[in-house]
Amino acid sequence: MEMATLVSLKWALRQKATEKVSSSKQPLSDVQYSAGFDTLVRGSGWMSYRDFIVPQICQLLTQLLSSRNCILVLEIGPGPKSVLGHLPSDLRRKVKRYSAFEPNILFATKLQKWLCSKSDMESPFPCLERAPEIHRMPFSLNNPIGSGTGSVTRDSDERFDVIIACHSMYGLKPKAKFIEQALEMLVEQPEGGIVIVFHRDGTHHLDGLVCKQTASFPTGIISVPDDDGVLDHFAPFVAGFAMQDAEADKVLRAEWRKVCRALSRREDAHPGHLFFSSPNLMATFTKQSTALPELTAQVPLLEGDLKVKNREARLHHPASTFRPTEVRHVQDCVRWALKHGVGLTVVGGGHSGHCIWPNVVAVDMCAFDQVHVLPARNGGAEPGFDSTPLVVAEAGCKTGDIIRNAMAVGVTVPLGARPSVGAGLWLQGGIGHLARMYGLACDAIVGAVVVSVDSSQVFCIGHVPSQHQPVGAVRPGNETDLLWGIKGAGTNFGIVVSVTFKAFPSPTYSVRNWIAPLNDSLEAQVKLSEFDEYVARRLPRNCSADAYLYWDIGQLRLGVTMFESFETRPSSETPIPFPLPTSSGTILGPEDNFKFVDGVGLFEAEMYMSGMHGGHGGSRTSSFKRCLFLKDIGAPEVTNSLVTAIKTRPSPLCYLHLLQGGGAVGDVAADETAFGCRDWDFACVVTGAWSRDQDGTEVARAAVRWVYSIAMDLFPLSSGVYGADLGPDPRDAALAVEAFGPNRPRLAHLKQSSDPRNVLAYACPLSQAPMKPKLIILVTGDSCAGKDYCADIWVSAFLKCTQKSLVARAVSISDATKREYTAATGADLNRLLRDRAYKEQHRPALTTFFQSQVQHRPRLPEEHFLKLVYGAADVDVLLITGMRDDAPVAALSHLVPDSRLLEVRIESGKPTRCTRRGRQGGDYADHNADNNNSASKPKPLGYRPSLIFNNDLTGSEAAERFAELYLLPFFHGDLQRLANMVRPVSDFPRPGVEFRHVLNISQQPGGLTLCTSLLQTHFAGIWGKVDVVACCEVGGFVYASALALQVNVPLALIREAGKLPAPTVSVFKSTSHISSSTSDYLEGNRIEMEQDLIPKGASVVVVDDVLATGKTLCAVLELLNKANIGAKDVSIMVVAEFPVHRGRELLRQRGFGGVNIQSLLVFGGA
Repeated sequence: MEMATLVSLKWALRQKATEKVSSSKQPLSDVQYSAGFDTLVRGSGWMSYRDFIVPQICQLLTQLLSSRNCILVLEIGPGPKSVLGHLPSDLRRKVKRYSAFEPNILFATKLQKWLCSKSDMESPFPCLERAPEIHRMPFSLNNPIGSGTGSVTRDSDERFDVIIACHSMYGLKPKAKFIEQALEMLVEQPEGGIVIVFHRDGTHHLDGLVCKQTASFPTGIISVPDDDGVLDHFAPFVAGFAMQDAEADKVLRAEWRKVCRALSRREDAHPGHLFFSSPNLMATFTKQSTALPELTAQVPLLEGDLKVKNREARLHHPASTFRPTEVRHVQDCVRWALKHGVGLTVVGGGHSGHCIWPNVVAVDMCAFDQVHVLPARNGGAEPGFDSTPLVVAEAGCKTGDIIRNAMAVGVTVPLGARPSVGAGLWLQGGIGHLARMYGLACDAIVGAVVVSVDSSQVFCIGHVPSQHQPVGAVRPGNETDLLWGIKGAGTNFGIVVSVTFKAFPSPTYSVRNWIAPLNDSLEAQVKLSEFDEYVARRLPRNCSADAYLYWDIGQLRLGVTMFESFETRPSSETPIPFPLPTSSGTILGPEDNFKFVDGVGLFEAEMYMSGMHGGHGGSRTSSFKRCLFLKDIGAPEVTNSLVTAIKTRPSPLCYLHLLQGGGAVGDVAADETAFGCRDWDFACVVTGAWSRDQDGTEVARAAVRWVYSIAMDLFPLSSGVYGADLGPDPRDAALAVEAFGPNRPRLAHLKQSSDPRNVLAYACPLSQAPMKPKLIILVTGDSCAGKDYCADIWVSAFLKCTQKSLVARAVSISDATKREYTAATGADLNRLLRDRAYKEQHRPALTTFFQSQVQHRPRLPEEHFLKLVYGAADVDVLLITGMRDDAPVAALSHLVPDSRLLEVRIESGKPTRCTRRGRQGGDYADHNADNNNSASKPKPLGYRPSLIFNNDLTGSEAAERFAELYLLPFFHGDLQRLANMVRPVSDFPRPGVEFRHVLNISQQPGGLTLCTSLLQTHFAGIWGKVDVVACCEVGGFVYASALALQVNVPLALIREAGKLPAPTVSVFKSTSHISSSTSDYLEGNRIEMEQDLIPKGASVVVVDDVLATGKTLCAVLELLNKANIGAKDVSIMVVAEFPVHRGRELLRQRGFGGVNIQSLLVFGGA
């Protein structure tokens, strides 16, 4: 159902006022404004503050405090309470002076009372040097401002480190002037003062002011009660006025209620509420934001409007657009950006949604539009290229320009299928109809001319013909790395001026089409599977088959276009035989048409141009796309997801485009170029499309939401993501994690070295932030134990950990199954998620549905888990509720080897759970639902969770204390210090292995002392109840000996057989992971310890240096068991764990799941 944004609602309300009444308008009174404000921020309206505004301010102030000890704050229009009051206490204590402009007298009075609390515990800014100053007037231009508590003007001596306007600039016009005045009120020293502006989605025209930093929150939503009285406060607040005439005002309010109800979305789970979209944007400005005239004096400005293809980019207004005509102009742009600490966007073909970004300078490369084709004999003197024809294409060229010029001399370059696409395509992959024969566009790149965004130097990279090398160009020291990075991620490392391609013979193509109507989902799945198995998989390399799944004229359809290339055009224009042994008619039906085309005609042969929905090719539609790579599209789970995607499309024009891969694409090793996603059969382009006249409407926004939703649904089934579409939208962060396969760490390092000041901040994200959460906590327990409640408390605890500026989030894993269940059955998803009674009705069917799914898709729990993890690439801590797997840490940790995975089980007595059941819903995925005959104790587990929390007490204090004692320590700086002592050693003990030298900790000054201290403090048990510390040689001896001495507990040594005096007890031990990597290892040997060394029933802590395959620890536990020490009496502590080897799962399979295992450090890889 469509859902208007607050901005579109505002214009609709104003339009209705123009139509219905002629009375004069009047501003809202303070009382009216206050009442309207309350309706907006109450309930879900607070989510944007909690999830976006407060975290952004935390991050900005933390950065700012690196250059100063305290901050002086001015807030414009704070309302009844400053948003800074929601910051963690450590940041609030840094506020030494607070001033505000608040023209609403009611708000100003409440703000003053809130700020001047007498209690230090309640005071929002307890370390103020003087009383806060509240100016009860608007923030105005150039006028002396006075009040009973002081005055502030642009000419006064009062200066601030931070000036914040949080949703308070809507009535200030022109906004640029107000921001300029605020900039003049920033402190001169120390430098770095900032103006922070938050506003709702809708471009602010800021007349040349340049943003320092931007961020967006496109998923914000607010709800208001569907009540006449509430809407009569809400609508005038959104519209911004009321009517002077009382009767006219009464009439208009009635009309406004209708508008609100018509443009809202309703949810069955929240009856009586209206929902509106409320995207939020943030922009920061510094004193450098007014420096645009300096660049204008050096580089030509664009004359007229910048024409770009992308609908999203067209809606953005850059600070200014420059069109350099010489390489030195590009250098000038870079020097200016580096001098003033701001970013740039680069415009090539204009297909990228982030080639233009609000209030950021755009560099339009269209003047660099030359294509030079060099026959083989002129390839240059460099060895290896004399016999290769080359094409030098400047960065402003379009794909069609290159193909036309190359065809004129009989050659081509394997570019994409859209003639208007520019350099962003070639530099980030480039999937076209010759990819199966010649590879991707980026594979054909042999050289480039690039302006460095670190030094502004002109770099000549790889092979560039001498006549096309700019005067003064130099070879960078990391030339090999840059050429590697340009071939797949080339928009990130510099501004590309030209690219040199190797060329291939220009072919002729035959094009044939099929359109197969599909009667139902089952037929669609069968047809896709047959197409994959009998057509796509059997095509020779000179052929490629694209498929389109779409809905047209009331029916689901599968369209297929096959392209076959020929070195010479066939003499006859009649259809040539189908290049497969199986008849196409058997699978796809009769051919729709057949024709021969050249490389230019191929652009018009795409089915979307004319064969779908009456044709998309006449620029009558806009679109939004994200692309994922799929293997085995005939697999039931893939075909089901594809068909479901089309069924849920929000616009009739939305479709899925499947471009065939394989062939030469897969011939290139994943790490040979930056484009690391090589193992795929089809690139699935999820395309949200709508009529051009619907740009900026809810129809367009719904299509964008659909694209992201389908992309995330396909994500667990995919083998990678196409990075060319991705940008700064936070919804792209999870997709970007898998955009470059195994190459992302190397690319992140190259980004840091090539663009250390993040000039190209709006390209596909390559930040060095963690690619997955550092800590993943599985919150498990019986129904109504309080899992969601505890998870929310622990999220708050992490968010309050200001020293680390942590981002935490809680999600439910069962929601994915509920969504799939509702898609299959037609049940109401919102009610299923939020309505307990409704959920109880569906519980048996849900359980049956999930069990059936797992029978057909055994890895479904893993898929759901990974989907949540990948969707949280922007957080440090992810808490997951609703987990139903036994021993989930053992089962899942290998899937997230770079993250620490814990299970915290919530336990509470039966009376407590029964009481809670009366007021809150359980979850069908909680695998221990109570029944009338259950005992008061929870059902015993067959394994031991990482931690157990007893949740019988009321209130949040116990959960908060638990977080402080057991969860927050995982982010203590000492653990990072310890990790830094583990030296990586490449190609040891064999090539291709990166060895982590864990024993190196003991060789570092203070290393053994630090490690011993951490082992002691992180132990989940009580050292006073431990009888023995046991260890196996060699690594265990080092750390266990020091720990046993520290905690004053006897040490039990386990050695290779034959090294201890009799009597002993021994078991066979398989060779460890590292030992088995050497060339002369044996299958294993025996280990032993002295008989009766450890008394029966003693409490034992086993200490070792690493947990990898688990073979050593398994043997140790078997040895202890043989010595009558049961698993229930044993705990394990290791210094470092390598989850990819699944050591925990081996221990569980061998019967040791009840042993608690703790590790100080977690490393991915070997």
